Amino acid sequence: MEIKQLLIATRNQGKVRELRDLLSPMGISVLSLADIKNAPAVVEDGLTFRANAAKKAVELAQFTGAPVMGEDSGLEVDALDGRPGVFSARYSGENATDEQNNDKLLQELAGVPMERRRARYRSAIAFADPHDLIDVVEGSCEGVITTERRGQNGFGYDPLFLIPQYQKTFGELPLEVKQTLSHRAQAFRLFLKVLERYLVA
Repeated sequence: MEIKQLLIATRNQGKVRELRDLLSPMGISVLSLADIKNAPAVVEDGLTFRANAAKKAVELAQFTGAPVMGEDSGLEVDALDGRPGVFSARYSGENATDEQNNDKLLQELAGVPMERRRARYRSAIAFADPHDLIDVVEGSCEGVITTERRGQNGFGYDPLFLIPQYQKTFGELPLEVKQTLSHRAQAFRLFLKVLERYLVA
């Protein structure tokens, strides 16, 4: 079996860019939901990233009749008891922008010392074909939330997510460095093994 094109069940163009870069060495081009006419809106009502990723992959695979990769990810902050978690994209409201979500996070952490600002990004990647959910894999990346935005790279909470070993945020690090460290890159490496097994099955 051969896959030349893979649908990523997202409209988030930041995710699409990252995943397109990760898949291009395999000769696989990427489509997003923006490329699919009348694609259904999947309600992300799961309690975990894993559940939401699986739901997106399964529903879109059934709709399109083709294999689909579903990804769900977000930020967990220890001082906020794991928030924003699965609500990361809509932390400050249903149609929140990255700026609004970052503002809310900074407000909620106002006065919290750096040693208590530990956080992690988590990513779950699900793979499904029209018949079934094939597998779900996960990755995570540890960091610290800064007190102000730093850098213009990335998206989401990247300008606030500091990698201690570099003393730079994902907003400051080059994309090629982020793609070796990030939660999504770690999950993606595991996803490639799932995809390879699927292709030879």
